Amino acid sequence: MIEVKNICMRYGKTVALDGVSFKAEKGKILGLVGPNGAGKTTLMRILTTFLYPAEGTALINGHDVTVDPLLVRGMIGYMTESVPLYDDMLVDEYLTFIGNARNFFDSKIRERLAWVRENCGLLPIWKHSISEISKGYRQRVGLAQALIHDPQVLILDEPMTGLDPLQIISIRKLIRTLAKDKTVIFSTHIFQEVEALADRIVILNDSRLIADGTHKDITDMATKGERITLVVKAGEEDVKGALEAEDIVDDYRLAGIEGGGYSKFIISAEEGKPLSVRMNEIIEEKKWLIKEMRQEKATLEEAFIWLLSKDKKKKRTAA
Repeated sequence: MIEVKNICMRYGKTVALDGVSFKAEKGKILGLVGPNGAGKTTLMRILTTFLYPAEGTALINGHDVTVDPLLVRGMIGYMTESVPLYDDMLVDEYLTFIGNARNFFDSKIRERLAWVRENCGLLPIWKHSISEISKGYRQRVGLAQALIHDPQVLILDEPMTGLDPLQIISIRKLIRTLAKDKTVIFSTHIFQEVEALADRIVILNDSRLIADGTHKDITDMATKGERITLVVKAGEEDVKGALEAEDIVDDYRLAGIEGGGYSKFIISAEEGKPLSVRMNEIIEEKKWLIKEMRQEKATLEEAFIWLLSKDKKKKRTAA
């Protein structure tokens, strides 16, 4: 298990992390999300003992990263966004070198090399020079070096960068399999990856943790009231005029034009306001032809944007 305790990090006057705390459990995958500069990479570097925090600490399977860094490093497999590979080495030579550095030799290193070759899909480029392989294969080699010593904790920074769709599916499957008996943390800018992989999501913004929970927890934060999708055959301006005239409607947007003259609207109301009831009344009054009306939840991406906007307003109010 990973336990992050009130971690703060500063570079001079710049605050990179400000009192960040959360837990990642064994057998679970935690997705770390945030805009550029939020502090994700700094946090990963602290967890891997590359950096020491200014305040607070983190525990990896009960071991403090600031007290037992060498012990912690033995438990962790770390894949950076741009893996520092040795271009003048062959793939198998490089992974052998990394395994030896991890104190794996003889039958032990042969066993692990065979495992990463098969599970990371490296057979086609096993004897190729690293300088010759594609970005996607470089990512696979980067993942293999993080796994060569069979670590208890896997920390991945943008692991899907440069992979094609089939490679992404393969690596997703591998990460899910690994997570059965490991703790996995990965960072990404791709919400599809968070939705597909993460059991728990931590969102950072401007050095601070602004959300921590399951996919449902996060989207529920951004959908406090009722939200519906309405596909209606009516003039766009007529629909907009009717919605703007209703106090019950908190917000709406045109989400697309469909065939046959139908327009798709996303409409929301604050918590406690009976939006669906009122929309049914409006539809009957206006005699609109309805193709679909259903209740919706915010997507993870919409929830992320809403949380960032809310955090920005909060900071502006505090100032």
